[in-house]
Amino acid sequence: MAWRESSRADGVVPDSIVYTDSYLAYDVLDVSEFHHRRIDHSDAYVLDRHNHINGIENFWNQAKRTLSRYSGIPKAHFPLFLKETEFHFNYGTPSQQLRPLKRYAKLKP
Repeated sequence: MAWRESSRADGVVPDSIVYTDSYLAYDVLDVSEFHHRRIDHSDAYVLDRHNHINGIENFWNQAKRTLSRYSGIPKAHFPLFLKETEFHFNYGTPSQQLRPLKRYAKLKP
């Protein structure tokens, strides 16, 4: 359990909201300096219509698959790679991806 205690707040800004499922190992998060919200998969997939844990898990699974194609990403460039992954996730098919790109291309500086 030492790894959970040492890494539980790494990269989390104080007063952030952290969503997890109801796995017991996440109980250590309840004493941290951020707000811990649990989503019980067996109870409800959508809670208050604000957070859908399956969507978050789906995004990160896709991001891991996409980003693993690269042989390491420089830390400074990681946000750009992640943003590209987010774009592909939000605009699934190539034809859907073209629509916003065409709109952006018509913008004048």
